[in-house]
Amino acid sequence: MGKERKKSKGVVMHILLVKFKEEIIQEQINDIINKYANLVNLIDSMKAFLWGRDVSIEDLHQGYTHIFESTFESKEGITEYIAHPAHIEFANLFLPTLEQIVAVDYRPTELPKR
Repeated sequence: MGKERKKSKGVVMHILLVKFKEEIIQEQINDIINKYANLVNLIDSMKAFLWGRDVSIEDLHQGYTHIFESTFESKEGITEYIAHPAHIEFANLFLPTLEQIVAVDYRPTELPKR
């Protein structure tokens, strides 16, 4: 068999795919994104935050329009994040604006070097 794939040590990626409700205006979405991004400054275990809009030409997005990606130091870091008062406050603002959401956590895995 070939070489084993190398998993990153500890790092966990937290991905959200979301579709905002139709009545949520762009100004509200911008405010939500800014508040989400600010969690990096408030929660130690959250190491990075990226976001973007779907730009796929394949039309396989199933209605999801925005992608949010956060980097954590470990699975335990995500547990700390979820329980953190700043995250709870944010989630109480964010979740009611959504029509659909999918959340996935994964450990990045590198292919073996050839």
